[in-house]
Amino acid sequence: MIDFENPSFLKLRPVQDSKLERLVQPMLIAGEEIVQTFQGMRDGVVFTDRRVIAVNVQGLTGIKKAFTVLPYSRVQAFAVESAGLGDLDGELQLWFSGGLGAVKFELLAGSDLALLSRVIGSAISG
Repeated sequence: MIDFENPSFLKLRPVQDSKLERLVQPMLIAGEEIVQTFQGMRDGVVFTDRRVIAVNVQGLTGIKKAFTVLPYSRVQAFAVESAGLGDLDGELQLWFSGGLGAVKFELLAGSDLALLSRVIGSAISG
């Protein structure tokens, strides 16, 4: 399991057409679509329309990777904080059932928090 308390993992910038998308593509289920992709120093997070897939790049070479899948069906609540004048980061916090607890992502400028809110809200409300 990825250490979601690690500050270097949590500072994520939005990326387009990333290597992360190609890594998680074989894991997607029929009809599942990627919504947004975020990259940290080495690790990253892919938000789909059904779940969050976190990728932890391990080792010196980065060949080994660990994937943590967090389905929206297990989200009990979520909170979004937009970036302010002095703070360029937005935050997304998800509360999961089943003992995982809260997971917080710091998303740097350029993140579409409104889109993520709609996708997650839609998934947990129905």
